[in-house]
Formats: sequence, structure tokens, C-alpha cells
Amino acid sequence: MTKRLHFGNLAWDVTDEQLNGAVAQHGNVVSARVITDRETGRSRGFGFVEVEDTDAQKVIDALNGNDWNGRQLAVSEAREREQQSNGNRGFRSNSRY
Repeated sequence: MTKRLHFGNLAWDVTDEQLNGAVAQHGNVVSARVITDRETGRSRGFGFVEVEDTDAQKVIDALNGNDWNGRQLAVSEAREREQQSNGNRGFRSNSRY
């Protein structure tokens, strides 16, 4: 079993490989991904790391609140995405027609 962890407040230049390496020091990493903007390709400042279930709390305890690349990491167990029931993907329509 694995758990997905959310890494917030990442430095803008952090790569998937760097995130993987930082977490691998504290647990077995299955995957690591820094989320990027679709249009610009730039980091959005957060990412997700999937680790072995038994290592999840150890990773959180070791890295949450620690300074990394000049930023204080915010590490927590990831929540599942909420489904949009209106089908508009979160966009608001200001149309008056």
C-alpha cells in the first residue's frame, strides 16, 4: 500500500528528481511530481510524492516545516480531489445571456 503526500511551498526551480531525492532520504519513494502550469511549464510551487504506507508519517515528521531551498516546506497527507458537480471545472460563468 502507498500514501500520497502533498508538498507545498516548494521553490520555483525544484524538479521532480530533486523532490524525489529529498524524500528518498526518509522513506521509499514510489513516485514524485512537481505540478507545473500547463501553458508556461513553470512550477506552481507544490507537488505530490507517493511513498510506502509505512513511511508516510516518517516523511511528514522529517520534512514538514523544514527549510529547503530557502522555503519552509508544508508536507501533509494529500486529500482526494473534490468532484465538480456542475461540469464547469471550477470556472464561473458571468454571462448575462
